[in-house]
Amino acid sequence: MRIAFLMAPEGVEQVEFTKPWQAVTDAGDSPELVSTKPGKIQAFHHLDKADTFPVDRTVDEASPDDYDALVLPGGVANPDALRMDEKAVAFVRGFFEAGKPVAAICHAPWTLVEADVLRGRRLTSWPSLRTDIRNAGGEWVDEEVVVSDDGRGTLVTSRKPDDLPAFCSAFTEEFRKAGARAA
Repeated sequence: MRIAFLMAPEGVEQVEFTKPWQAVTDAGDSPELVSTKPGKIQAFHHLDKADTFPVDRTVDEASPDDYDALVLPGGVANPDALRMDEKAVAFVRGFFEAGKPVAAICHAPWTLVEADVLRGRRLTSWPSLRTDIRNAGGEWVDEEVVVSDDGRGTLVTSRKPDDLPAFCSAFTEEFRKAGARAA
C-alpha cells in the first residue's frame, strides 16, 4: 500500500511523524511525504527545531487516487498551516470522498475541521480542539485512540505523543483491512 503523510513545510511534531512512518514501513507499506512546498520539511520537538525531512511530492503533484491511505501528523503549527492551504484541504477531503482510511493525531484534526469531514464522526484529538470538532459536527471524546468507521471510510485518531503505540497499532490494522477489502 502507498500511504501519504501530509505535512506543512514546518511545524510538524517530529515524533508524531517518525513513529507512524516507521509503523507504515514495518507493516511493509510505502510511505510518501507530501507537502505544500517542495524541498524539506522542518520538524519540531515541541517548540524547538528538530530534524528536516525531504518532500517526495507536493499537493500540486499528488492526488488521493495515488494513495491507499493518509496519515496526518500533529504539532500545533503544522495543521494550522495546512488548513489555510486550499489544495491541502482538498487533498484531505479527497480521501474521505473516496472512502479511503485516514489517521490523525494531536492537533491534526484541525485540518479535518477545515475539510468539513467530521459531521457525525466520533474522534479524539489534543483537548484544545474539542470545541472546534464539536462545532464541525464531530463527537469529541477523551480516549487514547478512536476508530470511527461509519460506512464513509475509516478515521483513526489519537490525542498526543503518549498515545503513539496505540495509534500506530490501530491505524496500521485499519489500513491493512482496507487494503484487503480493495484487493
